[in-house]
Amino acid sequence: MRFVRDLVTLLRRWDFRRLFAVRLTSQFGDGVFQVALASYVLFSPERAPDAGAIAGLFAVALLPYSVLGPFTGVLLDRWSRRQILFGANLTRAGLVIVVGVIVAAGNAGVPFYLAVLLTLGVNRFLLSGLSAGLPHVVDRDELVMANAVTPTSGTASFLVGGGVGAGVKLLVDSDLAVLALTVVVYTAAALLALRLRRDQLGPDLNGDEPGVLEAIRTIANGLIDGGRHLKQRKQPALGLAAIGSLRFFFGLVTVAMILLYRNYFYGPDSLDEAFGALAIATGAVGAGLFLAALVTPWATRVMTLRQWITLLFVAAAVVTAMPLGLYTQPAMIVGGFLTGFCAQGVKISVDTLVQTGVDDVYRGRVFSLYDMIFNVGQVSAAALGAVILPDSGKSYPVLAFIVVGFALTALVYARLSAGGSGAAQRGDGLDGGGLPRGVRAGDQADERTQQG
Repeated sequence: MRFVRDLVTLLRRWDFRRLFAVRLTSQFGDGVFQVALASYVLFSPERAPDAGAIAGLFAVALLPYSVLGPFTGVLLDRWSRRQILFGANLTRAGLVIVVGVIVAAGNAGVPFYLAVLLTLGVNRFLLSGLSAGLPHVVDRDELVMANAVTPTSGTASFLVGGGVGAGVKLLVDSDLAVLALTVVVYTAAALLALRLRRDQLGPDLNGDEPGVLEAIRTIANGLIDGGRHLKQRKQPALGLAAIGSLRFFFGLVTVAMILLYRNYFYGPDSLDEAFGALAIATGAVGAGLFLAALVTPWATRVMTLRQWITLLFVAAAVVTAMPLGLYTQPAMIVGGFLTGFCAQGVKISVDTLVQTGVDDVYRGRVFSLYDMIFNVGQVSAAALGAVILPDSGKSYPVLAFIVVGFALTALVYARLSAGGSGAAQRGDGLDGGGLPRGVRAGDQADERTQQG
């Protein structure tokens, strides 16, 4: 199996192994924590969430981080990323203890959502640091391989963590027990980060950068500079736009799926069954993510990254129409698997475009912008879902809207990514088709022609 061979190849590097261990442990803890949240907020007998309630949860958890994103980018580009991984995991462990105290008090109000907001905000910061540090532990021509293996393995670890968390919940029927397990795992991830050298993950500074406080005071100018840097690198910029569209329409699918399992497939007297069935559907999505990691490295050797991204958006449009349009549980499982495949394939490709097309000193800020786009897309989808989705989650007009959205994204991205200056593209470390040099066999000669 190619995935296993690629993983074995990467694991020969001691620095990659250590960063990989931090990712797996951190995301395992994320899965456990998400189960605790889902159990307490969405599947409690006293709560019957509608689309508006889910939108509120997404907004509280994700949108404020979009405001903090630029500040975290400055830190990622100034401070030791190893130290950030250590501190972020330790901070999350402390915040989960706060969440546990609030849950024990039976309070699901503002303090609870504020604690969750901070915990998940730190989580996005952590994932930005992991992505920004990856080019420091693998060779440039291994980045596509690493971007296929590491995020997908992290997602698999997340799903395993979710399964373990669900098992603990069902075994002891206690959200507090699940939260306690989360604290243990996050603390372990913090300690694992210390196995890396302090300077192992960058950033690569030249000594002329302003101090942290000065950089924070000039955030606006820094973002403008980062935008200018990204503007000169067309393929990474278009990749970020594609991710925004992906998260928006995939977010609508996510909200609809939660509502379907919570309020359509099962009644209020069958919450345990609904929780278990949604867990199976989520597992199917995870299986699709894993398959994308197997297929994407091969696909990007026979076509350009931009062609692969376009194809995946077309496929997402097709599978959203059918089988998801059947609105049955088997259709949700199959459709979830296929949409997960498309989403992860796009993400692996865009990660590579950004990592290879952005200078390291800007990489933390760009990945923070990446996360901002990711979060805003998800929250915007949830907000729109609150308006246009019924409480049951079943809506053919909304389904058609998602299908058209995926298809239009494929068309617009294909047209825009094929144009532009070849010199400009070569200037940011990419070949004429927007691919990192040397990451795939059989570069197509007509790609540079299309740039002219």
